[in-house]
Amino acid sequence: MADAAPILLLSMPQMADPNFVKTVVLLCDYTDEGAFGLVVNRQMDEPAWTLVKTEPPVRVDPDLRLWIGGPVDPRRTWVLMSEAQGPDDEQREICPGVLLSVSRELTLELLQAPPSSRSRVVIGYAGWAPGQLDREIAQSAWLTMDVDPKLIFGVPPDQMWEAAIRRLGADPSALQTSSGVH
Repeated sequence: MADAAPILLLSMPQMADPNFVKTVVLLCDYTDEGAFGLVVNRQMDEPAWTLVKTEPPVRVDPDLRLWIGGPVDPRRTWVLMSEAQGPDDEQREICPGVLLSVSRELTLELLQAPPSSRSRVVIGYAGWAPGQLDREIAQSAWLTMDVDPKLIFGVPPDQMWEAAIRRLGADPSALQTSSGVH
């Protein structure tokens, strides 16, 4: 799977790990050292203001929700966005229409602004050790597809997994739940 990133990983119905059931993961990096991605369809139920503690304190928009990027390092934040915002040296293009920023200032700015479909504050990430993702794909844990910014930023999170599976031409309810080729 060398040079696989960026792609979207779609969990298969048999995915047992509760962190990845019916998830769409933006695989940002795939190297000999492992893989890094962000779940893009898991929005937290709790308002961000109940969870965010900053120094100095900021007023978090009451309607804003954080996004769960994965189970690793849940204190770390990223900004996923559809167009450039903030300092150029603190962001990178994952693919056209999808950018990732580590800017603390941009994160604080977005926490205080009304929610936008074009950007989100993501906490945590999905990580794989060298060879781990290859094994999971070989075990039919994931389907892969090209990154589609319209899917990430234009489809409601609770509908994204099914919409992605359907874009591959499959019916989610018809996918096999055993290992093997699907």
